[in-house]
Amino acid sequence: MANKFIDTELLDRAIIFAVKAHHNTERRGKGFPYIVHPMEAVEIVATITPDQELLAAAALHDTIEDTDVTIEDIRCEFGDRIAHLVYAESDQFTEGISEKDSWHDRKQAAIDRLAAASHDAKIVAIGDKLSNMRAIWRDYMIKGDELWKIFHVTDKASHEWHYRGLAASLAELNDTFAYKEFVELINKVFK
Repeated sequence: MANKFIDTELLDRAIIFAVKAHHNTERRGKGFPYIVHPMEAVEIVATITPDQELLAAAALHDTIEDTDVTIEDIRCEFGDRIAHLVYAESDQFTEGISEKDSWHDRKQAAIDRLAAASHDAKIVAIGDKLSNMRAIWRDYMIKGDELWKIFHVTDKASHEWHYRGLAASLAELNDTFAYKEFVELINKVFK
């Protein structure tokens, strides 16, 4: 039986845009192309909604944070809703302060931003956060607590605080398989 037609033009454009933006970059410490992470985020979001704008935002979620793409680039190419969703999912950096020194404040701001975010923004966020937590769990199973050395902040307790805060901020999604898996992995890593 043939697959049913679904209009994926917007998602296709977002994926191509994200592939170009993340071209030739590695996912930190993983040895594989960065684009694998946004694609996993898309797959996770697709378990919750078929909304093409949310799927597109999941594909684009790291473009303004980790590439030269600006929020205006996203707005011009994909519109206000997707730009808003991508912005809501992006860390806000302060010029002149290192990633390590700004880590706690950025993560607290992200937790607070997600707690106040729309349901749609939370759906995009769970795609990213669950993908991250899956990677942490896999690495933890191989490296144990040595895995924290690949991060700017190497203190495991700080990461636990961050991920438990994210889980609290995203609790509105507690009826989804993605959220349940997210919490389960947090509890496994930070037992």
